[in-house]
Amino acid sequence: MKPAAARTAAFAALLAIERGAWSAEALASKSAHLDSRDAGLASDIVFGTLRRQGEIDALIDKYSRRTAAKLDEAVRLAMRMALYQIRFLDRVPAHAAVNDSVELVRRAGKSSAASFVNAVLRRALREPVAVSETASMPPWLLHRWIARFGEEAALGIVHAALLPPQRYIRVGCATPPEGAVPTDVPGCYILESGSPAPYRFQDIGSQSVVPLLDLQPGQSFLDVCAAPGNKTAQALETPLRAIACDLHPVRARLLLPLGIAVAVIDATQPLPFANRFDRILVDAPCTGTGTLARNPEIKWRLRPADVEDLQRRQKAILQNALKLLTPEGRLVYSTCSLECEENEEVIQSSGATILKTFQRLPGRDPGDGFFGALLCN
Repeated sequence: MKPAAARTAAFAALLAIERGAWSAEALASKSAHLDSRDAGLASDIVFGTLRRQGEIDALIDKYSRRTAAKLDEAVRLAMRMALYQIRFLDRVPAHAAVNDSVELVRRAGKSSAASFVNAVLRRALREPVAVSETASMPPWLLHRWIARFGEEAALGIVHAALLPPQRYIRVGCATPPEGAVPTDVPGCYILESGSPAPYRFQDIGSQSVVPLLDLQPGQSFLDVCAAPGNKTAQALETPLRAIACDLHPVRARLLLPLGIAVAVIDATQPLPFANRFDRILVDAPCTGTGTLARNPEIKWRLRPADVEDLQRRQKAILQNALKLLTPEGRLVYSTCSLECEENEEVIQSSGATILKTFQRLPGRDPGDGFFGALLCN
């Protein structure tokens, strides 16, 4: 019996993600042929399975009496997506989730494991057990958030990371589409459904960064780590003499439609500009721990050593950018990370004067987690 198209696409996407692909790109590639309803279900399965992976693996361990990590890749992923649907998607018939996952295992060349998968999933239907949401957050991340923000805030971050992110659009000073709801960030609206056209999706946390710059018409503006360009486009709502940069040529090409000068540079090295800038944005590459609802695979890939490596790059980028700031200029350093090593420690080591900072926490504040600091020399 042929599995449903949505589940087949979700399984293929999860396989790609397991092998290193990013969730959004993998899902887009594997579900491009689906109609909107099937594409929506595939998206729910992929992102829900990744968000709840720790809880689901705890269930696999219990019901199969085997460690999920030691199971064959295809078997593990088929069981994860079935258990996610059984436990968290009320609109999905349990028998359909079970049958399709068993068939996906067969089609992956693991027919010998099909009866095992069927038995484990049937047991899960008969014997529901409780698993804490905290199982879906790596302990090392949870422990550092408790130490930094307190237990209540840390558990709020964990819970927020399990929910589909709100849909925010950037409207600026234009007329918002029908049904859009304004937020406390000027020009940012919630759009519950429908196409954002002609506007773009941009999280409210992301939209809260650029206003720190207090941009004025005619100023010179440098965006050091600009791709994919959402914050650059927001800055260009004010007429500026602007340059946008990125390390990767493929990503830098995403900036070309903005109609400004674009440079491919490694910002950890001295920046190749003769002139200084009135305003500089350093939206630094980071761990992305504030975006786990949107990018759930991050929490399963990230290691403590990654934080230290990124901090070295962030410090170098910020130092190089500060050298290009005019005497009366202002620079904003931002990340979508919750980690102090990437935020407070970076700006404190820069030697710059700190004029203002903010921290947005998922679960406490709407949208993704963000840190921003307004600096001057």
